[in-house]
Amino acid sequence: MSSVTKEQIEKAKEWDLLSYLQTYEPHELKRCGPHEYCTCAHDSLKISNGKWCWNSRGVGGRTALDYLIKVRGMDFVEAVETLCGSRAPPPQERSRPKPSKPFALPEASRFPTAMLSYLQGRGIHPELLQACIQAGTLYESKKYQNCVFVGKDLKGRARFACLRGTRDNFKRDVEGSDKRYNFSRLAADPQCPRLAVAESPIDALSLAALVKLSGGRWQDSHYLSLGGTAPRAMIQFLHDHPHVTQVSLCLDNDRAGMEGMERLEQAVREDPALSQRVTMLHRNPPPREFGKDFNEFLCAHVKAERAQRRQREGAR
Repeated sequence: MSSVTKEQIEKAKEWDLLSYLQTYEPHELKRCGPHEYCTCAHDSLKISNGKWCWNSRGVGGRTALDYLIKVRGMDFVEAVETLCGSRAPPPQERSRPKPSKPFALPEASRFPTAMLSYLQGRGIHPELLQACIQAGTLYESKKYQNCVFVGKDLKGRARFACLRGTRDNFKRDVEGSDKRYNFSRLAADPQCPRLAVAESPIDALSLAALVKLSGGRWQDSHYLSLGGTAPRAMIQFLHDHPHVTQVSLCLDNDRAGMEGMERLEQAVREDPALSQRVTMLHRNPPPREFGKDFNEFLCAHVKAERAQRRQREGAR
């Protein structure tokens, strides 16, 4: 009879259900609210705030380990081995993906006034926005006036897009998106060794805006959005950009962000090529007193700068 070690059990318990499904079974996830998901197989199984609950059966938990045992019916050893990577998810589960439409970008608006107003209101400098628009990685959708953040592969083909509402908290990936190619803003020098990693496109742009606000050159670094905390977009980017040797992990200053940074570090360590090449990998969450993410940090800086400017003008 096979058994698992204490270390394997601890490693398995590190997986929350949302991260597990995003990484291994993205076809199973379906958004059902601004901050809530359900699974395609079970509409009554809700995932939010780091917890999951299968309402129709009255069971729930926090970890993916609980899910594999209580919902998938795995025994404890099988579930631990699955989460530790020594056993693949059950073939019958992976063979039932919901058919999806081919990836296609939403139609663009000719006048992106809602998008520009919204993002500038979030503190993003117009220079950054124009750079992204010119690169074809940012535009406003004709329908609903959403921000559309586009991710491209090395050949310049759009492979990913996510939507962000300009009038509410709407967030969604465009169907058929490949999350390995998430939104990024490349440095001016293709051989730039520096990469800053954030959870969302707005946080990634906020990092660049903070550099500009401090008088630095935001073009001297690559910026990448993960679209969450899973490592696949970062791993793909590092393989596609072999000159990158320094990675700054700028995820949110909350539990999910801290756990996400641990997984990112582990993903680099477990990749033989990257573990030798990436010489600097450090955590750089925003100061907690300014909020949990870098956009809140940026907005606080912009507000303080405007107050100082008004004070100086009033003293004249």
